[in-house]
Amino acid sequence: MSDDWLFGGRSPGGRQDGDPGEDPDATRPVPREPREPREPREPGPDETRVMPTISREQAAARSPRETPAPPPPGSSGRTVGGGLDGVRRSLGRVPKPRFKLRYLWILLALWLVYLIAVPFLAWSKVDKINAFPAGNRPPDQDGTNYLLVGSDSRAGLSAEQRKQLHTGNAAGQRTDTIVLVHDGSGPTLTMSIPRDSLVPIPGHGTTKINAAFAFGGPKLLIRTIEQNTGIHIDHYVEIGLGGFVNIVDSVGGVTICPNHTMNDKLANLHVKKGCQHADGTVALAYARSRHADPQLGDIARGGQQREVMAAVGHKALSPWTVLNPFRYWNLWTSTTENLIVDDDMSVLAMGRFGWAMTHSDLTCPVPISNLAVTWDPTRSKQMFKLIREDQTSDIGKNLCTKSGLPPQQ
Repeated sequence: MSDDWLFGGRSPGGRQDGDPGEDPDATRPVPREPREPREPREPGPDETRVMPTISREQAAARSPRETPAPPPPGSSGRTVGGGLDGVRRSLGRVPKPRFKLRYLWILLALWLVYLIAVPFLAWSKVDKINAFPAGNRPPDQDGTNYLLVGSDSRAGLSAEQRKQLHTGNAAGQRTDTIVLVHDGSGPTLTMSIPRDSLVPIPGHGTTKINAAFAFGGPKLLIRTIEQNTGIHIDHYVEIGLGGFVNIVDSVGGVTICPNHTMNDKLANLHVKKGCQHADGTVALAYARSRHADPQLGDIARGGQQREVMAAVGHKALSPWTVLNPFRYWNLWTSTTENLIVDDDMSVLAMGRFGWAMTHSDLTCPVPISNLAVTWDPTRSKQMFKLIREDQTSDIGKNLCTKSGLPPQQ
């Protein structure tokens, strides 16, 4: 049986809707009358407000958004969904810092220029000489060998300064300090040569090695060392007494650590046992004293000289030297005073020399066999051979001792 009769379809008897025999109980649609538009009214307090909708075209045609009215007194002024815009507006009102990063870069560039310019300016005032002898010399060798000479020349010192430094009035010049610095592939070696070493000097027989400097200056001294050691000298550095004092004072003094009380009237040295601060005058007396050690005498002076040089180097290469413009200036200008170098020495080579002397792994004198400062015929030759072959890593404690004497068995 069909359900069409329920919705005005055929009756169970097969009649169509609208036929004379239509079922009076069939469902009929009720016609609707058109509604008239209602007047808008204010919703009640409990009713939901309905916002009118507009199309995108209408929204685009509207004028720009007007500035919202300020919030009523007592309210926070915050609006839901407007937090990001509020942060942006508030950040836009913060004043920008006046310091700009480019100013920092300008200061850094000027500082680098200063650090580079000062050494070259000071280096332009250094005295350069032809320090190397003519004729046959040992061939070039691996590594770099620097010869440092501390001259006791009084040139440039006033009478008052000579009295203060207890240098005396000796004429001419001799060597208080002779140091060979080897910088190569192995450990850096600082080897002091005692000034009283008995060696053959060309044209002058066998005598103390510092006499070579008095007889013929740097050329004869270099020839004497090269002929007795076979080591090729690459660079020559000479500094006077006044320059030594100025260098120590330029870094604010150094720390010395004598292992016994030292009283040397000739050097005007009076220091107690233990570590203590020393200015340029005291440091010079400490490095020159050869009567304060009752056992080693002049042999001990080499260790004191190496101690002072290492202390000066460590302070000169400290970060404070670079950060302090006055100390940086004083160090370079005082270093170049009373400084003499070979004419092949450059400011970069001088810097490498200073670094090598400060960072020496091995510090010792030439191996000797007795306190008469006679070079040990076996151990000294072994030491010289290892230096020539740039094999300082093979220099053991039997060769490099504090006094130069053979190690006690």
